[in-house]
Amino acid sequence: MGDLVNLKKFKKHIQREKAASEADRNRIRFGRTKAQKKSDNQMADRAERKLDQHRLDDGTQS
Repeated sequence: MGDLVNLKKFKKHIQREKAASEADRNRIRFGRTKAQKKSDNQMADRAERKLDQHRLDDGTQS
């Protein structure tokens, strides 16, 4: 005869595996350190300031 399988345990095991694989995907997709986020924000701010410095005024005052 075959082995007996508790279907509730089997179902829970499958759900845990799915949750673990989704967590791995999310870690890859969203997992960035605080230093990486800070560095990206600083680079974006620096680029924006540099762009503003090269802006030409049209001569009108507001």
